[in-house]
Amino acid sequence: MRALVLLAAFLLALVSPARADDVAAAQSVIRSQAEAFSHDDAAAAYSYAAPAIKNIFPRADIFMSMVQQSYSPVYRHRSFEFGEARAEGGVIAQRVHIIDENGEAWEALYTLEQQGDGSLKITGCSLLKAGQAV
Repeated sequence: MRALVLLAAFLLALVSPARADDVAAAQSVIRSQAEAFSHDDAAAAYSYAAPAIKNIFPRADIFMSMVQQSYSPVYRHRSFEFGEARAEGGVIAQRVHIIDENGEAWEALYTLEQQGDGSLKITGCSLLKAGQAV
């Protein structure tokens, strides 16, 4: 997990600030997936995952179970606010400030990649308790 967070932080440092339309599109995808989680709609949540994620989790129910177990602040939260975003070459990194159901603060770094059809799909999400060292 620590290596994934370090890699995500490194990638975020390499990319330039994102254009407003890229940010809006990325935030729409992330927001839509979060809404699908809140309705326990595994098929909809899974539809926002990139092909590489779908290769690891070949069915929507497997994907949803992983999110419930490993990303509970993303799955269920009190608040979900977008922070800084950066983009480079079709890849967008978007920070999200999350308050979980227990009132604890988290930082998520989503990465999204533009697909061949022009859509954006989520390629990863690194999750770290706010204030915790990387």
